[in-house]
Amino acid sequence: MCGIVGYIGTQTAKEILLAGLERLEYRGYDSAGIATVVDGKIHSIRSKGKLHKLREKAEKELILSKAGIGHTRWATHGKPEEHNAHPHMDNNNRIAVVQNGIIENYQNLKEKLSSKGYQFLSETDTEVIPNLIADLLPSPNSDTDLIYPSPLFKAVLESIKLLDGAFAMAIISSDYPDELMVVRQQAPIVLGFGQGEFFCASDVTALVPYTSTVLSLENGEIARLTPLGVEIYDFSGHRLKKIPHLLDWNPMSVEKQGFRHYMLKEIYEQPSVVRNCLEKYINKDWNPNKNLNCNPINLNLSPELYENLEQINILACGTSWHASLVGRYLLEKLANIPTRVQYASEFRYAPSPITANTLTIGVTQSGETADTLAALETEKQRRKDTNSIYKSRLIGITNRPETTLATIVDQIIDTQAGIEIGVAATKTFLAQLMAFYFLAIDLGYRRQTLSGGEIQLIIDGFRQLPEKIEEILKTQERRIQELAHNYLEAKDFIFVGRGINFPIALEGALKLKEISYIHAEGYPAGELKHGPIALLDSKVTVVSIAMAGKVYDKAISNAQEAKARDAHLIGVVSTNDTNATLTFDDLLPIPEVDELLSPMLTVIPLQILSYHIAAKRGLDVDQPRNLAKSVTVE
Repeated sequence: MCGIVGYIGTQTAKEILLAGLERLEYRGYDSAGIATVVDGKIHSIRSKGKLHKLREKAEKELILSKAGIGHTRWATHGKPEEHNAHPHMDNNNRIAVVQNGIIENYQNLKEKLSSKGYQFLSETDTEVIPNLIADLLPSPNSDTDLIYPSPLFKAVLESIKLLDGAFAMAIISSDYPDELMVVRQQAPIVLGFGQGEFFCASDVTALVPYTSTVLSLENGEIARLTPLGVEIYDFSGHRLKKIPHLLDWNPMSVEKQGFRHYMLKEIYEQPSVVRNCLEKYINKDWNPNKNLNCNPINLNLSPELYENLEQINILACGTSWHASLVGRYLLEKLANIPTRVQYASEFRYAPSPITANTLTIGVTQSGETADTLAALETEKQRRKDTNSIYKSRLIGITNRPETTLATIVDQIIDTQAGIEIGVAATKTFLAQLMAFYFLAIDLGYRRQTLSGGEIQLIIDGFRQLPEKIEEILKTQERRIQELAHNYLEAKDFIFVGRGINFPIALEGALKLKEISYIHAEGYPAGELKHGPIALLDSKVTVVSIAMAGKVYDKAISNAQEAKARDAHLIGVVSTNDTNATLTFDDLLPIPEVDELLSPMLTVIPLQILSYHIAAKRGLDVDQPRNLAKSVTVE
């Protein structure tokens, strides 16, 4: 949520700030602004709505500043109006601040500053920050405190010690035009290192065109950027030694490459994601007929995480929660290990009873999901200093191993999906499924609940998946695009599935409602007659996942119950299912696949259908209203 960009260097800052914000649009926002230092004064431009409005304003002005900050705002405190947009400034326009997060004690700070004569022009919590810094900042002609690198640094440091909450911020001052201050406390922000120029951003996607050398600030750290370099301190003012690292991304990874939307591009990237995961995690030396002491899966997890393991607890939100439900099915079926899946947003306030020899898995695409990180911190803290059977065992499943998640958990499973721009997760969902398949096989091998032959059958099936996904995209996308036209005025969808495909019904419903704004719900197919069947009539569309396997007959029976209530039926079925036309009005056929692997394919036509319905309705597919790619505040 929200986006921050900052720059100081030798180039004109305006275009770098605007371009960086445009690369952060996917995070979700409702207003935007930039601020630069020009001729000893802060020059700010803000606008409500999409970034093109801000760009139109900015391009009318000649702004030659070499330093500045920018922001896209997702409203929390105060409506999405221009006066609430960032950057915010103090009363004398000496300080400009952009901030992500929430200042929990802002009202108390606001009252204290108001009593000193400070006036506030917005309803935001952020506006207290520049006024607080200004209140602590001496005049430019004052004596410098040699303990600190600059008066601005000292004022910012003393100010942030007064703030409660989660925040990341970038700060500039007209009195100190060669400094850019960057702060992190429970909200992500990353620094970029160039040749004589330095950057900050809430996500590395804004930095990829300019540098591949980055460093993520950790909680309780403050950075001072000048044209001469970067200094990093803790909140006590102690200088820290930090080492940047190189990204393996490139500018092409954040471009649409000819696709109309990022979401469609990312749907088409899924065969490559599967291939990347297979290449990364399948052990090339595995041969069930020759070397049974060779683990088929190479996750490189510490042996201590497996020791005497009795239970797994998974924490996740949204699409990651759906992937985790599939993961639970796999871990229990293949590794015979009891597994729970809990909403991370609920776990922090109502954690399940602490159990011995438990592995906790946090699943987050961005590695920055506030609810999931908070839940993991809760679990880590309550197991701290307990005896060995209750000790903390934490792993993370993420597409962003360089993020905050890695600082909380013991180890990471990198899903290898590459950068995902579309807010609606597609390829990262498939990659999370892959991570759970690999973990389940790994545990099944270690616990001897899977034979070598069974493992090889699963791996052989996996190797066929990229071509099968490509077949769906090649043969079905155009037909689904035409089919989508029939549902542009639809009001209600119900998605149903059984067994391992019930979570895919949930995910299909989520995809449709989050990008097309059509009401959709997912249910276990057998639960229809326990209440939801009352909703069915000729105006309701039911999407049934009916794949060949042990639940096929029951799935068809449930579909027939919906048909008897005049609901319009869409079936996700195998291409060789010759009887499907007798039940369903429309078909979304997929290549034949083992039921165990079927979620990897059944989700694809549901993604495509949701995409084309939303696109034909003229909606912003990549940036749905009210949503953000990374939910960084609770």
